Amino acid sequence: MATREALRELQARLAKRLQAAQTEGMSVAWLAVRAGGHNYLLPLGQAGEIVPLPPVQRVPYTRAWFEGVLNVRGNLYGLVDLAAFVAANQGPAVVPAPSRQDASVVTLNATLEVNCALRVDSLAGLRGNDAYASISAPVAGEPPFFGNCFLDAEGQRWQELNLQALAQFPPFLHIGI
Repeated sequence: MATREALRELQARLAKRLQAAQTEGMSVAWLAVRAGGHNYLLPLGQAGEIVPLPPVQRVPYTRAWFEGVLNVRGNLYGLVDLAAFVAANQGPAVVPAPSRQDASVVTLNATLEVNCALRVDSLAGLRGNDAYASISAPVAGEPPFFGNCFLDAEGQRWQELNLQALAQFPPFLHIGI
């Protein structure tokens, strides 16, 4: 129960920071998340709601990265394990077992016209360009939904994910086996 309260407090702080950034003209561009031991940046304009991981209804005969269907405020969303999906589309890589303790769900913005949500291991806050020491362009051969790569002051790598490109990526749309 304490974990749910802490998550609600984090979500409230994120919402408050986002509202303050909009009213004060601060440059906040991404929601920073962690999944499978990697750091990702989700563009705020392409992300939707953030909710604690609700019960998930499994769906048979789907890819391993498709966790099932969930209900968020009366709307049904397909739930994708972000770490497993990225690993499946980068070639054979070991993905750490998903952490369900601090897991959150980030829905894709309704403007992307895909009722989908991403399960992430943890939330790392809101970020702007000023949080990063260097930026590099996407590397050839990376998945088409990878955007720029950023390094923060501590030397941690943050990969931007273009959620619009992800929502149009054929393997993302084909969940059946």
